[in-house]
Amino acid sequence: MDYGRDLQFGYFPTPNAAEYQEILQQVQLCEQLGLDLIGIQDHPYQRRFLDAWTLLAFLAGRTSRIRFFTDVANLPLRPPAMLAKAAASLDVLSGGRIEVGLGTGAYWEGIQAMGGPSRSPGEAVTALEEALQIMRRMWSGARGVHFAGQYYTLQGAHSGPEPAHPIGIWLGAYGPRMLALTGRLGDGWVPSSSYAPRARLKAMQARIDAAAADAGRDPVEIRRVYNLMGSISDGPSDGFLNGPVAQWVDVLTGLALEDGLDSFIFAPSEMPTAQLKLFAREVVPRVRENVLNSRRAG
Repeated sequence: MDYGRDLQFGYFPTPNAAEYQEILQQVQLCEQLGLDLIGIQDHPYQRRFLDAWTLLAFLAGRTSRIRFFTDVANLPLRPPAMLAKAAASLDVLSGGRIEVGLGTGAYWEGIQAMGGPSRSPGEAVTALEEALQIMRRMWSGARGVHFAGQYYTLQGAHSGPEPAHPIGIWLGAYGPRMLALTGRLGDGWVPSSSYAPRARLKAMQARIDAAAADAGRDPVEIRRVYNLMGSISDGPSDGFLNGPVAQWVDVLTGLALEDGLDSFIFAPSEMPTAQLKLFAREVVPRVRENVLNSRRAG
């Protein structure tokens, strides 16, 4: 199952406030190494973490090419109209280098502690679907925008600024209803290897594709982004995404050609700078070559 989309590779730093200088150096290194994306997790209730949007702006202002996305934004603590405003503003300021990963929310105790709501899984999915519609309306450039939902409303809001490019909304989805929503309305899918192991990917992709087809969409339109939690080692394999370069090349090639993934965001478990160099210099070029050769061969 290969959708034929261009491959992208990136980095998933841990946004520890005490390490912001190291994060900046690593992100600048990613740009120098030719990587494509930086994903920033959004857990505002984590006291050691920087605010995701502030960190994104800081990093975007100190880079020139590499692109950024929330991996994924915490919707219950970020009203969708304001989330859209923040994303569009940063997209304009960065020259079109922002995408939005969006999730229903997790760690509800922490969300409530910061004044956010507590929602059941079903309520959270409904709220996210409303938010997705609101965000796109807030990027339309239209005046006097209205929306009447169960959780969110717009009452004559003036949208803008318009983003510098069509911002993608990539959904962090795992359950059946969220996967179907991704197929119907999402621009991309962002699972993590720790929650969506390889054995589950084909069934999850099938649910997305079926929903896309039912909505009259081509599944190829949907980007498939996979957060890779693991380590590149010098020794033998120690399981999925923990092993030598050759194992990583084989696994990522298979994930692209057999499981339909096209974007790989590396979250190294240790020594991020050394791991990023191995990933960008030894894994990424070989995966690109393998996938390109396979596609040329038909």
